[in-house]
Amino acid sequence: YGEEAMLCAANVRIAGLPQSFYAVWDRRELRERTVFRPGAVAVDGVVRFPGADLRWEPDGAAMEVTSRHGRGVIWTRKTPVVARGTLDGRAVELRGLVDDSAGYHARETAWRWCAGVGESPAGERLAWNLVAGVHDAPASSERTIWVDGASREVAPVTFAEDLSWVRGAGGEELRFAEEARRARRDDLKVFASDYVQPFGTFSGTLPGGVEVARGWGVTERHQVRW
Repeated sequence: YGEEAMLCAANVRIAGLPQSFYAVWDRRELRERTVFRPGAVAVDGVVRFPGADLRWEPDGAAMEVTSRHGRGVIWTRKTPVVARGTLDGRAVELRGLVDDSAGYHARETAWRWCAGVGESPAGERLAWNLVAGVHDAPASSERTIWVDGASREVAPVTFAEDLSWVRGAGGEELRFAEEARRARRDDLKVFASDYVQPFGTFSGTLPGGVEVARGWGVTERHQVRW
């Protein structure tokens, strides 16, 4: 994510079925594609798909957690990164999070999530990963903020119904201004998914009291039966 552009890319497997997708928001137009085959995008140390060729490296301490979910166990690791390369023919330097996740989720699963990067008024590098619905126990959760690469867990958060804010336990409010939206709805009876992920900008205060002078990233709502 950054002032020039924001993007996401992923390889996913659900019950062994592959899916690859990418999306680019260049602050003017949203470009995205989803294909049901493996390897359509590269994300292992690089971010590579049509129009994008970037290499990423860690930009802080990774967060890793394992949780119970329904009758199963789920795992995630979030790593702050900096990515440099070309996007649609332009040289870019973007910051973000690499999300590695796996596990056996409950049959009916729903979450709200927020991930972004930015700067404090003092110029500190900020990154954050906030969630409700998965890995959200009062302690040993995946809720993490990074200040100049140093990580710390924060207390439980609540999300606005329209994803326009995230509030911390102390009343801190991180505000989100949507600019573009990814959305997809599938109902295959056995499997169903209702998903929205807006790109946008952030302002306000992170849980724990860290002020955000400028911020970019995504929020997300996902309800799924799998």
